[in-house]
Amino acid sequence: MNIDCYAAQEAKAPLEKFSYTSPTLGLWEVEVKISHCGICHSDVHLVDNDWGISQYPLVPGHEIAGTVSAMGASVKHLKAGQRVGIGWQSSSCMTCEWCISGKEKLCSQMMGTCLGRHGGFANAVVVDSRFAFVLPDGLESENAAPLLCGGITVFAPLIHFDIRPTMKVGVIGVGGLGHLALQFYKAWGCEVTAFSATPGKEKEAKSFGAHRVLNSKDAEVLKANAATLDFIISTAPGDLDWGEYLDVLRPEGKLCVVGVPQNPLSIPAFPLIAGQKTVCGSPIGGRSDIETMLAFAARHGIKAQTESFAMNEVNPAMDRVRNNQARYRVVLKN
Repeated sequence: MNIDCYAAQEAKAPLEKFSYTSPTLGLWEVEVKISHCGICHSDVHLVDNDWGISQYPLVPGHEIAGTVSAMGASVKHLKAGQRVGIGWQSSSCMTCEWCISGKEKLCSQMMGTCLGRHGGFANAVVVDSRFAFVLPDGLESENAAPLLCGGITVFAPLIHFDIRPTMKVGVIGVGGLGHLALQFYKAWGCEVTAFSATPGKEKEAKSFGAHRVLNSKDAEVLKANAATLDFIISTAPGDLDWGEYLDVLRPEGKLCVVGVPQNPLSIPAFPLIAGQKTVCGSPIGGRSDIETMLAFAARHGIKAQTESFAMNEVNPAMDRVRNNQARYRVVLKN
């Protein structure tokens, strides 16, 4: 069968109608009929070739919710009609040390859902079934789709950096990633501080879970909060004075970068040495992490705040994300 989708034919081009023949399913593959697909800022970067790795025609989309429509012969854990979600990763080798230890995201042979293959701005997609995750009944597909990339990106550090409920944590940026981080971190039990450069977001930040909101542009405010937080996650794409945020950390604190600034990080060495602090990064999560995240979100009522567009409205929807106008995740609907 043909899969109908929307593709960019070259860098920065509008997306146009496109179709391709659905590949023959491998033993472990599934075809998923797509109901919803979130638009992540990574989709914009791929269309615009900001990272220099895009191949055209390019069908974006890696925050997918849909139902299983066909299965390879070895697929036993899913069934036709089952509702599943698919994120950034579509496969891995399943045999290396990273895959065996549940860190498939670090596999050197990992494949992206829309990088080197056609993604979710479509009516269907084919992926390795082991990277299609059953969606809990408590999560609506429109709100769940952004959890498959945005949600796991901010959730995985809770597990891998041993964030405890007694800790005081900070979230830089109240946007597509940040509004999910605020929800997860409060539900985890932490005391949560939001850092935002937009005063008008204070009320919303608190509704998402922030116990307090600080002006990220006010150096005096940051100084007044020196040595108060155990962990800070930066979801912002802009360049910041990273030394100021290192000073906000307590000894042995961690600054985790998940948003991608335009320029290399400029990190002063002295606070790292004197406070035994850490600057780290985090991508998505492994398969176990994603299943844990979905169960946790369903239990605690965590969901993306979304704006819905029909799939054929993909270009205005992409522009809304490109221009940072989304409040807070844009989702395409078939």
